[in-house]
Amino acid sequence: MTNDNTAAVTVIGLGLMGRSLAAAFLKAGHPTTVWNRSPAKAAPLVAAGAHLAPSVAAAVAASPLTVVCVTDYDAVRELLGGDGVVLDGTTLVNLTSGDSAEARETARWAGRRGARYLDGAVMAVPPVIGTAEAVILHSGPEADFAAHRPTLEALGTVTHLGGDHGLASLYDVAGLAMMWSVLNAWLQGTAMLRTAGVDAVTYAPFARQIAAGVAEWLPGYAEQIDSGSYPAEVSALETDARAMTHLIEESEALGVNAELPRLFKAMADRAIAAGHGKEQYPVLIEEFSRPDPA
Repeated sequence: MTNDNTAAVTVIGLGLMGRSLAAAFLKAGHPTTVWNRSPAKAAPLVAAGAHLAPSVAAAVAASPLTVVCVTDYDAVRELLGGDGVVLDGTTLVNLTSGDSAEARETARWAGRRGARYLDGAVMAVPPVIGTAEAVILHSGPEADFAAHRPTLEALGTVTHLGGDHGLASLYDVAGLAMMWSVLNAWLQGTAMLRTAGVDAVTYAPFARQIAAGVAEWLPGYAEQIDSGSYPAEVSALETDARAMTHLIEESEALGVNAELPRLFKAMADRAIAAGHGKEQYPVLIEEFSRPDPA
């Protein structure tokens, strides 16, 4: 990672993630100012060379770039909208978790106060911040991202998704959907195999192989979704639905919770009823793209 380690940066919010962000900037050589409601959390960072600002206003004023990582977007606006805080001319990078609507609203809020604003999402756990394994997503004006990219690269592998401030949050929750879906599917299989005395450690390598194999299908399936055409090159949805029935029946016979496979089957059944049974599995995007059924 390239890095201009002469650029000053401020970090507001020193929870587990915020402390890791500040530590990464310090390690990369950036003059780093920090602020937190509980100043005691800053002690290790101050010992490592950080400057503890006496107020949010002083923290923002100390650097051209302020990285915020707090509880929620309401807290962001409360802290940065406080008495004496001057945002005009500064760049805010908000790495607080939230949804895309909050990201866009906060961008407008910051813009009215004269700030440049990037919204972001940290796709990593605190211990890997500062390494290439830490993926940090950013959305907002590309020029603002480019201006501070050398500093932000101290945190990990940074990516700019586009000018829409809501994109980082959308990617974040889309990633969570992938994560929980994979984990829940693995737990379903693990619960079933445990009834035959197969432990989770034994099943995990096979499950990992399956997950990796399915991931290889995604580019081709994505092309079908984007073209709106779903020829059954591998398997028709109605064939998949029959396999889902087997999964449900096996789970029930083993005394294992079958809610997850029933959900799969309910969505497939609706798509088949709508005339998509002869098409390939990605046609289910039509079900995912509409509100929950009443």
